[in-house]
Amino acid sequence: MTDFTKILEKAKELEKKMRESQENLKKIEVNGVSGGDSITIFLNGEGEMTKILLSDRVLEEDKEIIQDLIIAAHNDAKNKLKSKTSEEISKATGGLGVPGFKWPL
Repeated sequence: MTDFTKILEKAKELEKKMRESQENLKKIEVNGVSGGDSITIFLNGEGEMTKILLSDRVLEEDKEIIQDLIIAAHNDAKNKLKSKTSEEISKATGGLGVPGFKWPL
């Protein structure tokens, strides 16, 4: 077997693992919180917000504070999603770094 054939086989194997990984990424769900759990935001694996929970006590705050807490909770969820996404990609690639590959999150 030539080196080129081995490379093609590895590429096909990696492609299959990446497809499986993309399906697994869609199933990921993370939540971000802020304000001592006053606001919780849920994101799916595609980065879409699926739910937002507001505590009764946060509704007593000023509008600007609520807006800042929503942003903070969203950023928390987004960071958790990036971390889980990286873990899933590492599983698929066997820890190999794929140069130039970055998920759009």
